[in-house]
Amino acid sequence: MTGTNRRDAGQAFPIYVVMVAGLLFLVFAFFAVGKAAALRNSAQGAADAAALAAASQARDEFGAGFYASLPEDLLDVYLRTHTVGGCTAASGLASANQAKLLSCTPPLKGSYEDRITVKVQGNKPVDSSVLPDSKETRAEAKATAVVKFRCSWKSFDYNNDSVRDMFFFTCGSDFLEIAPASPPPWSTVSRILYDVHLVDN
Repeated sequence: MTGTNRRDAGQAFPIYVVMVAGLLFLVFAFFAVGKAAALRNSAQGAADAAALAAASQARDEFGAGFYASLPEDLLDVYLRTHTVGGCTAASGLASANQAKLLSCTPPLKGSYEDRITVKVQGNKPVDSSVLPDSKETRAEAKATAVVKFRCSWKSFDYNNDSVRDMFFFTCGSDFLEIAPASPPPWSTVSRILYDVHLVDN
């Protein structure tokens, strides 16, 4: 090898080192970004599950108040003023999906549609050497679920004593008859009376 060739090779070596270092940085950066995206998706899944759990628990808890309102025909008042819970279930589902519940906001009263919004934080940090301040950075996500009363109804007082003896509910294609004196188990009718689903925040 001539002196010129040795000199060229010596000059090229640092360039190769820089190129390799740059490629390695890009690889780690892409990995970190991918990990952050995966953690964000995981947190969103936990938030969705927590919101649905909160809404489902709230629906399960409506039974006693719902049935108590029927004899005096106070169902409309109950639907607009009932208390909405569900945050206990939200916390449990967030934990089961590797996240922590940061907040659970019950809806304002006054509607046949109750929205419950939850916010969660994933348990695992991004923790990447190429992303600054990522050692303690954890993904956060929000989700909102709706508990919606989906029926119209008619009530009848057969004895003219101001106590309703029967309610007839039309819920889309479903039809229910409920006698306040002997109502069916709430678990058998709650999913017909109320719909639970996620909505955009």
